[in-house]
Amino acid sequence: MTFKEQILQGIPNELPPKYEYPDGVNRAPKRKDILSKEEKQLAIRNALRYFSKSWHEVLAPEFAAELQDFGRIYMYRFKPAYKIFARAISDYPAKSQQAAAIMLMIQNNLDSAVAQHPEELITYGGNGAVFQNWAQYLLTMKYLATMTDEQTLHMYSGHPMGLFPSSKNAPRVVVSNGMMIPNYSKPDDWEKYNALGVTQYGQMTAGSFMYIGPQGIVHGTTITVMNAFRKILKKGENSNGKIFLTAGLGGMSGAQPKAGNIAGCITVAAEVNEKAAKKRYEQGWVDVLIDNLDALVIRVKQAQEKNEVVSIAFIGNVVDVWERFYYDNIFIHVGSDQTSLHIPWTGGYYPVGISYDESNRLIREQPKLFKEKVQDSLRRHADIINKHASRGTYFFDYGNAFLLEASRAGADVMADNNIDFKYPSYVQDILGPMCFDYGFGPFRWVCTSGKPEDLDKTDEITAEVLQEIMENSPEEIQLQMQDNITWIQDAKKNNMVVGSQARILYADAEGRAKIAEAFNNAIAKGDIGPVVLGRDHHDVSGTDSPYRETSNIYDGSKFTADMAIHNVIGDGFRGATWVSIHNGGGVGWGEVINGGFGMLLDGTKEAEARLKSMLFYDVNNGIARRSWARNDEAMFAIKREMERTPNLKVTLPNLVDDNLLNDLF
Repeated sequence: MTFKEQILQGIPNELPPKYEYPDGVNRAPKRKDILSKEEKQLAIRNALRYFSKSWHEVLAPEFAAELQDFGRIYMYRFKPAYKIFARAISDYPAKSQQAAAIMLMIQNNLDSAVAQHPEELITYGGNGAVFQNWAQYLLTMKYLATMTDEQTLHMYSGHPMGLFPSSKNAPRVVVSNGMMIPNYSKPDDWEKYNALGVTQYGQMTAGSFMYIGPQGIVHGTTITVMNAFRKILKKGENSNGKIFLTAGLGGMSGAQPKAGNIAGCITVAAEVNEKAAKKRYEQGWVDVLIDNLDALVIRVKQAQEKNEVVSIAFIGNVVDVWERFYYDNIFIHVGSDQTSLHIPWTGGYYPVGISYDESNRLIREQPKLFKEKVQDSLRRHADIINKHASRGTYFFDYGNAFLLEASRAGADVMADNNIDFKYPSYVQDILGPMCFDYGFGPFRWVCTSGKPEDLDKTDEITAEVLQEIMENSPEEIQLQMQDNITWIQDAKKNNMVVGSQARILYADAEGRAKIAEAFNNAIAKGDIGPVVLGRDHHDVSGTDSPYRETSNIYDGSKFTADMAIHNVIGDGFRGATWVSIHNGGGVGWGEVINGGFGMLLDGTKEAEARLKSMLFYDVNNGIARRSWARNDEAMFAIKREMERTPNLKVTLPNLVDDNLLNDLF
């Protein structure tokens, strides 16, 4: 069968042979054995409903074995034989070009060069799933291949509920992931209900089909690291020869060494998983691979002496590095951590003093002991960071729940008021006031032709648009504009494409709309093929996350999720091709609600109208909320937007003199 025929077939008519798991693949960690006997039977019953009753006798024991061995039913037997990657949009069977674009994006998320655990349909973060199992993938691709522009596919946590009549103006796909009743959003609830096959953890861009490999976070990480150094360096100093120490080289954290190189420092990124570290090294995302602490110390000192810009992956535990650098008097200028602490007990964070393999054994066989070891390690980790901070190290929380889990472990990370953390979130100190409040966030696009020359043209178009905008930009956003112009001009030489021909930069509402309109015009002229627009959920409006995206909201509303819900609904009726809303993300299940979108530009006037309406709302919804929270930068930005857009009317806060309140209670 051809590729197109296999897509159109969906679940095959004949039972495929049993799957032989390939060697050398980075497997997802075994999940917790949390189901009772009756619940395990329910999980198998749930899985078998995808298949003809004549297959149940064969599949039931096979699925039971998967549940026992991996903690999940992945249905490996039904993984298709064809290679999964982002093909050109014309290669997909489709009645709707919008649906073909979504198929392209799904396959990009599951490309083995892009995904962290592709066999388990996990894109990044250890549990960021596109689907729960391969049957869901097969059915979804078939639905997309056969749907028209007057139908919408509704997806419940990876499960394609079905095609429903709609209209050309409606989204082609509506995605929800992990949308639990609030009282069932604890970590063990995810373990249980995901094992039952009724929900999944979509992370952010994994379950919304908008992941573009590590590049997707390189830009935000570059801005963060660059501005972290700006906070500590004297005027005229640069970051050459200065140290940024962090941990994690997985799907998202793998961006850190590349970002450090662009920011111009010495990056040391510790990673306990040798396969993950080697993958980043082989992909060119890190310069040097070292597995010995003595060799690491020697190499870092050499780099300091020569004022080098270099990234080093250390295969080992970051706590050992923090401690060794302290006792060897190696000054760390900037420090952070980007391990997957949203899943601390299932492989997101590995304790110091225990090997990677032994840790995985404890996860499977002694989970309570493993949790104790993790919390011991977090206390030790925080203690050594505190010692470095007393010497002047600037440490920030990278929104991965490091400080949250450290505090739960009893580590010394709380401020004197015992309410706030002693170290800021990077959103509080950097991205919030500098970017999100002004409307700058991660705008991204994918050239669906698959041609590198199309991506080159979009880079050129974007640079021209930003230069024109910058000429009339106020002083308050000149730095942001220049940083992004520099980024896009250097994007190709930084060699960041993995998987689809994609690009990202930080832009505000004006920039996003003007760039998108210029793309649409180029498509209409035949200069480039169709383009998919999207963004990270880590943005101005899409995500309510009190320990990350909305950590610089101080009016008490950072624990609410109205903004994210309004965003996905508002984008849906303003022209998005697909929309998504998720429980969970980089900071953990039950800790965040986040949403995203995708939009296909096809060169038509209809696409132009959609992009102008949707992109405007997608950004300004968040600025309005941040303005209402009394954030100075957001108040400036929304007032400026109202002057430019008479049809926009936003409720503005009246500021209160704090002296009036001091004696009231």
